[in-house]
Amino acid sequence: MPTSDPSPLDHAPDRVLGPHTTVLVGLDGGRYPAGNSVLVVGADATAVIDPSTSLRVRAQVPGADHVVLTHTHEDHVAGVHLYPDAIVHVHEDDLIGIRSIDGLLDMFGMSGDRADAFRQTLIDEFTYVARPDAVGHVDGDVLDLGGATIRFVHLPGHTAGHCGLLIEPDGVLVTGDIDLSAFGPLYGDTYSSLDDFERSLQRVREIEARWYVTFHHKGVIDGRDAFVEALDAFASAIPRREDAMVAFANEPRSMEDFVTHRFVYRPHVTLPFVDTVERRSAEMSLRRLVASGRLTTTADGRWQAR
Repeated sequence: MPTSDPSPLDHAPDRVLGPHTTVLVGLDGGRYPAGNSVLVVGADATAVIDPSTSLRVRAQVPGADHVVLTHTHEDHVAGVHLYPDAIVHVHEDDLIGIRSIDGLLDMFGMSGDRADAFRQTLIDEFTYVARPDAVGHVDGDVLDLGGATIRFVHLPGHTAGHCGLLIEPDGVLVTGDIDLSAFGPLYGDTYSSLDDFERSLQRVREIEARWYVTFHHKGVIDGRDAFVEALDAFASAIPRREDAMVAFANEPRSMEDFVTHRFVYRPHVTLPFVDTVERRSAEMSLRRLVASGRLTTTADGRWQAR
């Protein structure tokens, strides 16, 4: 589906990783709200993984019979509307986010005026379209394109249905929002889980691939050794956040104190879901820190370091 706009991606050429796999490099290296999509071409069918906002401004949008999503956050589904006749695939636990916009807002845990504002953002900036016909998958499911396959590897935590996608025979693992950024893991949705995220980080660490592709930040990583090094640095953000929370609780702190202090996002970030993410992330860490004895709860419902 061509557009009339010239492509701004000339400065960031696509990366061909094998006879079947091409990384469609996003604007600004895939920095949010853009992202790095992946095209997989088989003998019988073609699939695009995580169609990003960057696809909308290409001089030529690549065709696809299938759209495969690592998960159903707004930036990963922004190009789904470009493929109205394609079959959409996602893990069954994330179907809620692509089958309706209300489902996606439920994933974010938003309500009231904030939800209404973000609903309009989803439509205007991320061209969200509901796909009630989307097909759900589970861990280990394989999409056969003819001589090339995409295998679902369930890596929950970021969302309940977040998956890695292993492309064979090219040996490419698409890691979604295990994006290896200095920012660190993000687990602030209604159905996110910090414990699941840590287990997923351990699982993905064991997956052998020739290339690893993140949706944001790192992009293409060549070889497992480089991937593991980046993954371990990424995972280290979790204990750093929790250590910072303990230090912050040198006096009794309320939930609002933790939310406004910002342990995930930097203070200047104004995205509409920031407070929700900070709250959900803090709730998970505070439970763990109390259970481990590093924090205690006060009589008035605040938290303080022991």
